[in-house]
Amino acid sequence: MAVTVVNIIPRKQAANGFETQYTSSDKKCVIDKFTITNSDTDVHVISVFLVASGGSPGADNCVLYDRGIAVNETYTCPELVGQVLENDGYISTFADAGSVLTLSASGREIT
Repeated sequence: MAVTVVNIIPRKQAANGFETQYTSSDKKCVIDKFTITNSDTDVHVISVFLVASGGSPGADNCVLYDRGIAVNETYTCPELVGQVLENDGYISTFADAGSVLTLSASGREIT
């Protein structure tokens, strides 16, 4: 078993609507850190889904639901820390606006 520490979501801005952020292809992934920063002058809302292989984002896999991120806030997402994505599972987000919420996540990939 090999464990590799990786930047699973390099800093990027979330798109408006659903967007796949990371897929754990041919491995498991443990999320160690996940942050969302609002750089806009208004509060924005985001949801984060941890989806099993072959699934789609929905109420059954929503880990962070409609979380308002305040102006200039960086939210550290304790709900996501320690969560495990199985092989071919993925992280999906749904944001209410594009290009204002910056995502970043790191974790350990296990092969």
